[in-house]
Amino acid sequence: MSKEKKPDQVVFNPETQKYDAALKSYATNVSAPVITTNDTVAWKNRSIHKVNQKVETKIQELKKEYDQLMQEFEYNRLIFNAKFSFEPIIGEVYHLYKRENGESFLSLISPEQCNFNSLGSFYLNADQIWQKV
Repeated sequence: MSKEKKPDQVVFNPETQKYDAALKSYATNVSAPVITTNDTVAWKNRSIHKVNQKVETKIQELKKEYDQLMQEFEYNRLIFNAKFSFEPIIGEVYHLYKRENGESFLSLISPEQCNFNSLGSFYLNADQIWQKV
């Protein structure tokens, strides 16, 4: 095939020796439709905002769940470090008190029935995890 100059309205690629008008990202003749790019900036901004909102909400949910878990851990640590001479029964409510010397103890006696320094009442659930009542 000879390397003769082709007319301007015909798109010929001399390197591949093929007509490639359909592959161009721009119009190649006067009657070709106008090729415009979509403005995706607004869509991207909306999408970014939605994703940021979703991530922020999830972070707040996880932080709240983490804080609750840490509070539950602290309650359980307090109770397991407390003195008691009985085996707690699942499903029962017990009361945690603090002595004047700083030592804590677990009791069956409710705060209304005594004048100990109460730290709170706790319920032993089926997973043997103490929950504040």
